[in-house]
This record gives sequence, structure tokens and C-alpha cells, in this order.
Amino acid sequence: MAGSKHFYDTIRPVLFNGSISSKQFEGTEATLKACADGGVTDPRSVAYILATVYHECAKTMQPIEEYGKGAAYDYGKQLKMGGGKGKRVAYETPPQLYYGRGYVQLTWYENYEVQGKRLGIDLLNHPELALQPSVAGIIMINGMIRGDFTGRKLGQFFTPTLTDYVGARKIINGQDKAGLIAGYAHTFFAALADPK
Repeated sequence: MAGSKHFYDTIRPVLFNGSISSKQFEGTEATLKACADGGVTDPRSVAYILATVYHECAKTMQPIEEYGKGAAYDYGKQLKMGGGKGKRVAYETPPQLYYGRGYVQLTWYENYEVQGKRLGIDLLNHPELALQPSVAGIIMINGMIRGDFTGRKLGQFFTPTLTDYVGARKIINGQDKAGLIAGYAHTFFAALADPK
């Protein structure tokens, strides 16, 4: 799947102030490819994935490191599950921090561990691998389809009888900026629609 002229003519003025950089174009195309490769064909889901990348990556459409590297949050410290009853305990190895990286801002030791095992790569020792577009794309698609991040999945919000762009934010991060991201998704959906 690649973006059409109609697609870019629709999103350029609304989301990119009239001009899409080469990096934004490459990232958008990489996201569309990740959707196609991951079997995500419903245009509502594709639109929501694009909107998520647009928001989580500060409009760059590139996998990025979280601004501030999680310094204000527990996931930006050397903590992991293990204290019982949902408590976190300190870890010493690997000496990495698991703040947000990638298209969906993957956080927490456990999430890096799970995604690394799924992909057969050592994300615990090399969390920077989550910044590679191909890796970030697979993490994003698999996590959103399976519900790896919060237990919520794309299929719960986009069904034959339901289109819930606002609720879909629960796949990534509760209801944080849900309405704003839903607005982006509507624009991407209009761009994906056949212009006939």
C-alpha cells in the first residue's frame, strides 16, 4: 500500500501546513507499508494507526525517542515488575532505561522484553533498535492488533457496526488526547477514501 496523490493532497494542507518533508513522506509510506505487511486493510484502522504515529512522533512520522526520556515517570527509572501486587522493584542489568521509543512510544521494561521476544531481537540490551522503522512498525502493528500495550485491540473499536476513533486511544494510552487524535484519524480516513 502506498499513498496516492489524493491521499497526500488531502493530508498536506490539514496536517502538515501545506508541505510534507521527505522524512515525513518516508515515515508515512513506512507506516502504510507496515499496515499492509501486518494485514491491516480496514481503512478506519489504517487511519487510526497513521493518526497515532502522527501524534506520538510529534508530526515527524519517524520513530523517535520520547522527549525528556521519561525522566518524570517511573518507566524512565530502572524499575520493573516483581514486587508483588503490581509493585515495581529496581533492576541493575541491563543498565538501560525503557522510556518511549518508536512509532507508539514503547515504554517499560516488560514491554521491551515482550516485543523483543516476539521479534527475536534483544530489545532489553538494545532498546535503541525500537527506533528502526522496520522494527518500530512491527511493534506498532502487532501491539495494536494483539492488544499488547493495554489489553485493548483495534478490532474492539473498528467492527462492522462500530467506528470508535475516540475509544481507540485506549489501545495506546487511556484517553490521553483521545479527541485530538480522533480528529487526525478522520483526516487520514478521508485521505484514504477513493476520490471517485
